[in-house]
Amino acid sequence: MVWLRKAALVLHMVRGLLTCAVLFPWLGASSRAWHIRRWSHRLLRICGIELEVAGELEPHGGCQGALVVSNHISWLDIYVIHSWRPVRFVAKSEIRSWPVIGWLCEKTGTLFIERARKRDAHRVLHDITDVMLQGDLVGVFPEGTTTDGSDVLPFHANLMQAPISGGLPVLPLGLSYVDAATGKPTLAPAYIDDLSLLDCLNAILKAPRIKARLAIGPMLHPTSDSRRELAASAREVVVHLARGAHEAAAAAAIRRNQDSEDFAGTPAPTATS
Repeated sequence: MVWLRKAALVLHMVRGLLTCAVLFPWLGASSRAWHIRRWSHRLLRICGIELEVAGELEPHGGCQGALVVSNHISWLDIYVIHSWRPVRFVAKSEIRSWPVIGWLCEKTGTLFIERARKRDAHRVLHDITDVMLQGDLVGVFPEGTTTDGSDVLPFHANLMQAPISGGLPVLPLGLSYVDAATGKPTLAPAYIDDLSLLDCLNAILKAPRIKARLAIGPMLHPTSDSRRELAASAREVVVHLARGAHEAAAAAAIRRNQDSEDFAGTPAPTATS
């Protein structure tokens, strides 16, 4: 049974390559997004994963985009999010050289960053801001690595400068994977430690049916925040979302947005004050 699903995955990858090579050059952005979403949803089905989405994307001001931030558990995270709504992810430049996957990432709009070069971070910040101003969602995993999902690591703040500079919102997402029958957390999708991609894939295919839970949080609206404060606030909301505590996530977002508005409305001190 497992080998049949692996064969289906290979055929599905080939289909993705052909779609990107033959169709994408002729399609508009909305049509490409439709294909990405459908392809990702099919990938999850082949892997025996059902998707559960809680919450909706709230209106956030015309055609402007947002920075999407999420906890990071598995290589599946990207396709779980794509199945909900296609997002342009930021990834390390090494992925571009990966066979097949690197080419697919490039063709589906991934923004690559050379983490060893400090100057490249400035270039990527400008690229992220430009892409969001054009209306796209840009996705990052601010933990910087994957975990087993039991906790959310502190968020790196560097890329948080993009929404602050562009006056654009941050959209927190919470991810978790559970046994579809029992609702208990499962470690099968966790891509951690020295586990290879093939080992992780085998664990997923051999596990009982898995449910991927994706919680959509309220927007965070930066004003005069420091990027570290924004990162900490985004992490707080993501922690609540990943644990299914939607009311706590909403309360944290309201509190943080209110604090931000109060700070923005505080008059600047005068020379005599």
